[in-house]
Amino acid sequence: MRPRGVRMSFLAIFLFAIGLSSCDKPSYHQPEERFVFVAANINLPYWQEARAGLTDAAAALGVRTDFTGPVAYTPNEELNAFQKAVAEKPSGIMLSATKPELFTTAINGAIAQGIPVICIDADVPGSRRILFVGTDNFRAGMESGRRMGEILHGQGRIVVIAIPGQLNLDERERGVNEALKKYPGVTIVQTIDDRGDPRIANDQISALLQAKAKFDGIICLEASGGSGAAEALHRMNLSAKIPIVAFDNDPETLDWIDRGAITATITQKPYVMSYYGLKFLDDLHHNAVHQFKDWRTALAPPMPTFVDTGTVVVDKRDLKLYREALSAHPKPL
Repeated sequence: MRPRGVRMSFLAIFLFAIGLSSCDKPSYHQPEERFVFVAANINLPYWQEARAGLTDAAAALGVRTDFTGPVAYTPNEELNAFQKAVAEKPSGIMLSATKPELFTTAINGAIAQGIPVICIDADVPGSRRILFVGTDNFRAGMESGRRMGEILHGQGRIVVIAIPGQLNLDERERGVNEALKKYPGVTIVQTIDDRGDPRIANDQISALLQAKAKFDGIICLEASGGSGAAEALHRMNLSAKIPIVAFDNDPETLDWIDRGAITATITQKPYVMSYYGLKFLDDLHHNAVHQFKDWRTALAPPMPTFVDTGTVVVDKRDLKLYREALSAHPKPL
């Protein structure tokens, strides 16, 4: 048995070492630091997944965050939310812009005030935003088109569900068209705008079917269209007779894959986008990357200009494995 004095010496050394480690590298975060995420439609499960990434990154960094935006596809309301965030002078802003032309001036104004802005999921490339973190939407659209071309064995007419004028979705449709060049027998007969609402997708697909429109497949390029289209087909006893390639991993989309009404979905990683997006913003706010003295006066940003977070294709074969791998995230507000 060690003498009591020796045990006390070890304890003193241990406590002194802890004291040194806690003082060695103090956090540079201040209580007033706050970062804001402005999303396109905070009611969608897709954005709740992004919110979970934001929350976890904030906990890891020890900073405060706000998650805000409209509860439906309303670009002007989203612009108002962004402008309100800028007026509050936060430490940084993440934005998923519904219509890039609406946000260019507002983003440039925020940058001029020294507020770092990065785009998540949907870009505003003509603005002074620092970087874009999200999916390579052109490549994701190519995957959608390739899948449908294979499903239809190179012959058929397809309807595309999107939101025309939203840059990320326009890029996906461009990718679909590029992929279909290898399947000249597959043609797009119509693109419908569901405004990010599954009920509108449902109504429009139902209207096409009631009008006896001829189409052999449906490609959905945003998160809500797949479940809306699947419900319409199911109601008319056409489930699995008209294949659907959907987008994202909304719970209803995954349920329809399980039931056979959706053939596959191209899923993104919104959690990853916001998790790393916040870390990029935090580095910008603190000028943590030292290639330049200050990002505000540099000729180029001190970090990547585009981070591709990738996609995962999910069909019925790997649905169970995909679901088991997902973490629990907040439910829609």
